[in-house]
Amino acid sequence: MSALTRGPSEVLSALQENPGSDSAPALSGESLSERLGVSRAQIWKHVGTLRTRGYEIEGEPGGGYRLVGRPDRLYAEEIAPRLETKWLAQQIQHFDETASTNLIAFDLGRDDAPAGTTVIAESQSAGRGRLGRSFYSPPYKNLYTSILLRPRGSISDAPTLILAAAVAVAETVAEFLGDESSVEIKWPNDVMIHRRKTSGILMESSAEGTRLAFAVLGIGVNLNVDRETFPDEFRHLATSLSSELGHPIDRVAFARRLFTHLEHQLELHDSQGFDAIRPRFESFFRMRGESVGIEEVAGERIECRAQAIAPNGALEVEILEGPRAGESMKVMAGDVTLAKPTREERC
Repeated sequence: MSALTRGPSEVLSALQENPGSDSAPALSGESLSERLGVSRAQIWKHVGTLRTRGYEIEGEPGGGYRLVGRPDRLYAEEIAPRLETKWLAQQIQHFDETASTNLIAFDLGRDDAPAGTTVIAESQSAGRGRLGRSFYSPPYKNLYTSILLRPRGSISDAPTLILAAAVAVAETVAEFLGDESSVEIKWPNDVMIHRRKTSGILMESSAEGTRLAFAVLGIGVNLNVDRETFPDEFRHLATSLSSELGHPIDRVAFARRLFTHLEHQLELHDSQGFDAIRPRFESFFRMRGESVGIEEVAGERIECRAQAIAPNGALEVEILEGPRAGESMKVMAGDVTLAKPTREERC
């Protein structure tokens, strides 16, 4: 786990207050020494620690120091400044690589970590999506995060937590894209741009009787990966924000805004239930009237027409084929497939 200890963290804070430029004076080792109450030699060691983490710092022992470059990393010390949340992501555990952020967050839940504890990884060796699928997780390109929740509701409220998270992701993607009309949520948990997936969400939970002990929301968002580098099996079905906009995305800024939107939606869900979130979810729901394939948990595939989102978060559909054709059905779980993009849409 990557985390700054107090000394390097305090040096970084001081350097951040004095942005690097040719005209800005360097902070002297003496002033840093007095501020932190340690020797100049210790200041030099702290600067060395920051440099190993990718911070570009001009200066030599006995002289002044100036921060001139920052690493493209989702460190806690990068996200914390200007983070506008009260409880979410106030504690961040950062990993250069891990098997799965959800696995770590789930263990933290068992160990009584507080709600809002957030795990971030630069890459995952065994990232997971829904229904046991693997999640493509190239390093230093995207956002892979899991958030520990301790909701007040019962087990019956759990399915709509993932819908609340999908709204938060969709709002953040739309904010960076500058165009809400091209962003949609494919029920229940995929956020798409122009019908190509840019984010997936996985929720896992632990229950005590009829009460949720805790839940873990795992969120992956394609930010700076080039969609042409995706594996062949879903290259034409997925995209990234940078591919859509034509320029790199500030991952730290995206993470901050996502955590802000997410806290807001989760607090609404906790206090007022899915009723308070449903209108916003429906504003991103563009499947109404479309033909969809639903593969139920038991493995049966049903051709349907999407109709609406039910008050409990279920997908309401009309069955199109077979002996049940014309019947309405509410889907609580299963894999939903939209019509594949045409050749023209793929290009």
